[in-house]
Amino acid sequence: MKYAIVLPDGAADEPVEELAGRTPLQAAKKPNMDWIAAHGRQGCVVTVPRGFAPGSDVATLSLLGYDPHVDYSGRAPLEAAARGIAAQPDELIFRCNFVTIVDEVMTDFTAGHISQAEADRLITDLNRALDSRGCRFYSGVSYRNLMVAADASEMDLQSTPPHDIPDRPVAEHWPRGTGSEHIQAVMDEARRLLAEHEVNLVRRDLGENPATDIWLWGQGRAKTLESFASRFGVRAAAIAAVDLIRGIARTVGMDVLEVAGATGYLDTNYAAKGAAATAALTSYDLVVVHIEAPDEAGHLGDANAKVEAIERIDECIVGPLLETLRRSDEWRILISPDHPTPVARRVHTATPPPFCMAGHRVHGVVREPFSEAAAAASDLQIDPGHELMEYFLRS
Repeated sequence: MKYAIVLPDGAADEPVEELAGRTPLQAAKKPNMDWIAAHGRQGCVVTVPRGFAPGSDVATLSLLGYDPHVDYSGRAPLEAAARGIAAQPDELIFRCNFVTIVDEVMTDFTAGHISQAEADRLITDLNRALDSRGCRFYSGVSYRNLMVAADASEMDLQSTPPHDIPDRPVAEHWPRGTGSEHIQAVMDEARRLLAEHEVNLVRRDLGENPATDIWLWGQGRAKTLESFASRFGVRAAAIAAVDLIRGIARTVGMDVLEVAGATGYLDTNYAAKGAAATAALTSYDLVVVHIEAPDEAGHLGDANAKVEAIERIDECIVGPLLETLRRSDEWRILISPDHPTPVARRVHTATPPPFCMAGHRVHGVVREPFSEAAAAASDLQIDPGHELMEYFLRS
């Protein structure tokens, strides 16, 4: 049996006025996803259990067959795994975003999608300035970076993702809980360093959003998980541009395949991802392809960009995979957003997203194009969400 899973991050949505009351999934031309939905099963899956914040960390763990109640320890440790960053048991790993805060409002949670060279330089200088506070900073991709805090065994913090407070006051969203005074002091000192940093002076001169602050969130400690191969008896590879998904894949023992031009943004190389995924099917039982673009469009509140991203995913990734798989006698394919990122809200929601699957011994029930409404009308509702993987692989 050959398997493929496509994860269009944040593709699920709500009806959008500018799309004539349709969701981006309904508005997009996606013949391959619609074929899968019409010839297989549609349904909804509870990827974010009650009590968890709706994020790709929890949701993707669920989709890959891992119970967040048992296996989740924070977002940042998963990203650290993608980069091979080690931490001691008494250290806490944080996601460290460069953001733009103006008049105490989160005006840009990406700091204008700061360039890699600029971000790397800022990280280097933060390490020099804050080493005495027991902090180590690690470069990631653009605004997405990491920080490790020493002597943090007593820290018990709550934090808010910066993309959950776009254009909103930050006053109520600073880290809180045991140890928050130390973390707030680190953020305050970083703000002072960044205020007159040459990188930001140049960005202001060019009319670009400066990196006024670091935003620390997603904290946690590293945790060892049972391997995917041991749990499901399937040898798997993952293709993803963002460290979170790469880290989850590595944590569960999947091989992570590199793809040139994969950016984790709207300009990602969809065709290269599709080609790499189809090639991987010759060596692996299962290939997982994650695409961040729909989520980014949702956070931007750009419905047309989200529609375009879904169409590119369908054409360049789902289409080639489906064509390749259908040459085999036994195969299955699953399409599932991890969570909704409605363009009207610009933040994640915990609403169970739709999924569709087709292939060997999967029989069609709801013969409708793939959409939130069609999936909701199905009798297939997976709760808890981590049981979907078992259903997909073995039912």
